[in-house]
Amino acid sequence: MHTHHDDVKYMADIKEAAPEMVAALFGFDEAVFDPHTGSLELATRELIAVGVAVTTQCQYCIEDHARRAVRAGASTADVAEAVMVAAALRAGGGVTHGWKAMRSIAEDV
Repeated sequence: MHTHHDDVKYMADIKEAAPEMVAALFGFDEAVFDPHTGSLELATRELIAVGVAVTTQCQYCIEDHARRAVRAGASTADVAEAVMVAAALRAGGGVTHGWKAMRSIAEDV
């Protein structure tokens, strides 16, 4: 598993090798989470980020966006619900990908 705390020092290498791209990424992130833009409240955007982070299993993003969601006004229950929504979709994806296993068996018979 990626451990942000051990590897963050390598961000300098990425910035040095691709400075324009890194600046664009950080600018995009700032725009997405700017509390003065968009029609979704910042807490809602942060809860979406929690759900995505749980699904992608990014340890750093999970911790960061859960804290940011609460700071933006989400409750602990809201964060837990976002986690469970993400878990439901991830489980559902596992089942629907299981259809491929069943199809391969059916087509082989």
